[in-house]
Amino acid sequence: MVVRSTAAPPTPWSKSLAEPNIHETAFVHPFSNIIGDVFVGANVMVAPGTSIRADEGTPFHIGENTNIQDGVVVHGLDQGRVIGDDQNEYSVWIGTSASITHMALIHGPAYVGDNCFIGFRSTVFNARVGAGCIVMMHALIQDVEIPPGKYVPSGAIITTQQQADRLPDVQANDKQFAHHVVGINQALRSGYICAEDSMCINTVRKELTKSYTSNNGFERSNDVARSSLGVETVDQVRYLLNQGYKIGTEHVDQRRFRTGSWQSCTPIEARSVGEAIAALEDCLTSHSGEYVRLFGIDPKGKRRVLETIIQRPDGVVNNPSTNFKGHTNQTNRSYNDNTYSNSYSNGSGSGKLSGETVDQVQQLLGSGYKIGTEHVDERRFRTGSWQSCQSIDVTSTREAVSALEQCMENHPGEYVRLIGIDPKAKRRVLESIIQRPNGPVGSSDSYKSTGSASAGVPVNYSARATGTATSNRLSSDVVEQLQQLINGGYNISVEHVDQRRFRINSWSSAGQIQTRSAQQAAAALENYLDQYQGEYVRLIGIEPKAKRRIVETIIQRP
Repeated sequence: MVVRSTAAPPTPWSKSLAEPNIHETAFVHPFSNIIGDVFVGANVMVAPGTSIRADEGTPFHIGENTNIQDGVVVHGLDQGRVIGDDQNEYSVWIGTSASITHMALIHGPAYVGDNCFIGFRSTVFNARVGAGCIVMMHALIQDVEIPPGKYVPSGAIITTQQQADRLPDVQANDKQFAHHVVGINQALRSGYICAEDSMCINTVRKELTKSYTSNNGFERSNDVARSSLGVETVDQVRYLLNQGYKIGTEHVDQRRFRTGSWQSCTPIEARSVGEAIAALEDCLTSHSGEYVRLFGIDPKGKRRVLETIIQRPDGVVNNPSTNFKGHTNQTNRSYNDNTYSNSYSNGSGSGKLSGETVDQVQQLLGSGYKIGTEHVDERRFRTGSWQSCQSIDVTSTREAVSALEQCMENHPGEYVRLIGIDPKAKRRVLESIIQRPNGPVGSSDSYKSTGSASAGVPVNYSARATGTATSNRLSSDVVEQLQQLINGGYNISVEHVDQRRFRINSWSSAGQIQTRSAQQAAAALENYLDQYQGEYVRLIGIEPKAKRRIVETIIQRP
């Protein structure tokens, strides 16, 4: 592989003539340029037409498994540095398993964390983008620090810290997409390296010739063509092996499936996709009529990174669903809880709780929070005089749901609410009403919180005062929520967005409501509804001390 990499030129600020340090497993296309003190880690792919130029700002760091795609420019100013994960100073730090996609610009001082995705033609300048962030196309990030795990929509301009703090969280499908891009580029890296090796490319050509048929043309490989597994499963196996992960399989019969009592199949010590597929098919054949799942193991972190059911009692699953796991000690419990949640929502539960409530319970337990319940009759509801039900000290969704249903049975005709508690901070992260005097409630009684303690978990704030507000335009729930926010000392603001921008979550601020009167606040909200007719409008509750959002509620739809 001929790589166009040169030493940094002598300049008034640097005469070190530093040269790039490129790991032997990395692929750097000859039509790209790497200049100066640039560290390129293992399994990195640098596509054609890129310019990584550490001649002014220096040094640069590009972590392992990262892909730098066509037309990307990485450069840095002489002044300004960021602190890398190794606690040293860099002009540009790009972490591991990141995707810097076509035509993006990373201009130092800049930090891009592990597992980040930077979309087409997006710019990061004088900024830090935390680990796991997804930045979509044509976005500008400048002079801010994006917290980890945030989603930046296409076309967004993030130039103030307030904008950065208000960004939504990355969703599960976004993470899967980012993982997919990394896997694709790892396969491309391997392919490019193979293409430069005459022995490797000749072997591939022979395999292609053998797998050619008049009906189907070229197959991916003989192993894939013969496999009874779906294409997605084969791709997952290939991705895991390319990432250096190990492969494992487990099986369970229908009776034990509900309790999550999985048993291991024969260990798989495969070094090729074909060997791994053969071992998987042996497990499927040995345990026909049972559930079989594939999982990946990170040998360094000693944790599971993937779980996919590849066979159900009625046959092979050709479009498997994938669960990426981040914590070893929660993997089995999360899987069992997912199974219970699905069976509950499909009708096998008692039906007293909605599927959303079961999901809330599962999310709380999965995040290490504790569960509590409270009840109150209609007369005391207005004064917020809630009383606790029996304490819940469980770790499984099934037991927690049973305890919630018991509280509802013990207090028919009353309000019952679910409580989430952070045991370390000793504070509540969720309050959601799950029963009203006329029966159980659905999703409309929950309010979504984007706070760091309970991101993605619906929150409902209880009433603590007797002050009232009325409105002909707003629902009683919104008026009640408004009253609760004001009584709790929270700030209130409003945002709006049209139908086109709603899909990319590009909300615009309508302003802050500067009043401590619930009636005046309700009137202000109604004015905003009139002002932005035909658009989405949402109410925002902000904790002034922590400067973070605690409530987001859509109060008008087109």
